[in-house]
Amino acid sequence: MAAQAVYVYKFFNELWNLILRIVGGQATETYVMLAVLKLVDVVMIANLLIMVIVGGYETFVSRIGLQGHRDQPEWLSHVNANVLKVKLATAIVGISSVHLLQMFVDVHHTPRHSLMWGTVIHMAFIVSAAILWYMSGSGAAGAVAAHAGHDAPEVHASPEPEPKPTPEPMPTPVPASAVSTPPVSIPAQSADRSAARPAVHSAFPSSAEPSAPYERPVTVPGTETRIRDAGFPSRKLLEEFDDSHPRSFDRETVVRLGKLDFVTARGNVVFVGPPGTGKTHLAVGLGVRACQAGHGVLFATAAEWAYRLTRARDGGRLAEELAALDAYPLLIIEVGYAPFDAAAAHLLFQLVAHRYERASLIVTSDCPLGRWEEIFGGAAPALVDRLAHHAEIVRIDGDRYRMRRAISSWAD
Repeated sequence: MAAQAVYVYKFFNELWNLILRIVGGQATETYVMLAVLKLVDVVMIANLLIMVIVGGYETFVSRIGLQGHRDQPEWLSHVNANVLKVKLATAIVGISSVHLLQMFVDVHHTPRHSLMWGTVIHMAFIVSAAILWYMSGSGAAGAVAAHAGHDAPEVHASPEPEPKPTPEPMPTPVPASAVSTPPVSIPAQSADRSAARPAVHSAFPSSAEPSAPYERPVTVPGTETRIRDAGFPSRKLLEEFDDSHPRSFDRETVVRLGKLDFVTARGNVVFVGPPGTGKTHLAVGLGVRACQAGHGVLFATAAEWAYRLTRARDGGRLAEELAALDAYPLLIIEVGYAPFDAAAAHLLFQLVAHRYERASLIVTSDCPLGRWEEIFGGAAPALVDRLAHHAEIVRIDGDRYRMRRAISSWAD
């Protein structure tokens, strides 16, 4: 900050000298151009200092509550070590460009070797910035976002698997040997089934309800592509959730979560309850809303995430994979009862730790957080600590939805 004050003084000193030369009629066109470039140079270096000051405070000291404010810098919404390094590198390239332009403007008084070395050094800055951008994972993030779901061949349980009617939604499928609890899926509550069951009583407003307590997110172009690439097991909406089914259910909290403030605040959501009580439906419903609001989302079971990270680790690109996932403001993880070995549990911990206070997670779990040592072993305490620190924990209690419908059909 002291250096920033020095550059402020230098800027006004240079500006005052330029004004005096112009008023005194001693300023040639070349001098004015060089003086203005010098002012630009000072301003760019001062901006570089501001980026370091604010970015360092945001990363290492405390959070700055500027989300959604008109004065929020564009880069502040996704500050992390890799992004900050790339931003600094591009700022240095810009400053080097101004210095090189000064040389060419005053080319008649600039030695040839200075021009040559100035150009070589500038190109070195450009190359190093490009290499840093690629190594930081920023270059890979766009490719992952564009090709999610197509980066690995399918692994089937039998040598002659039956063809599937739809492509595998996950970016990296799980091998047949992976142990996981089958994903919980709430039965579809669509129009074609409305005649076969009682009307759904939903706490979540639909677009047809003018008295809704909050407005649904404005749909951003590309929503269908984001929903398709998210890998949801099925398309569920919050408005379709039968909130009369669970015995215990915090409706107000889920209604508040539907505003997606937790995504902006980089917080987490944890749905805990027995199988078949609607956890996956609510998680997918929030994920669909996030897609409608323009956020990238990825859905997978914990076993699928572990498999994806294992492949990245075995390929020596785990850090790049974790950085590439930063392109998705929201990840959804479905945790069952099946235990993980120590290596897989540690990889899932790394995923949660990497996104801590950086991006959002929605986790559904059949097992209470206090019993996660049964699933993740020694990694459970640290994993739960980071997951639950900035999390809304929603507990759902009730009978299994599918079992209730089956018993109702048998009674009929």
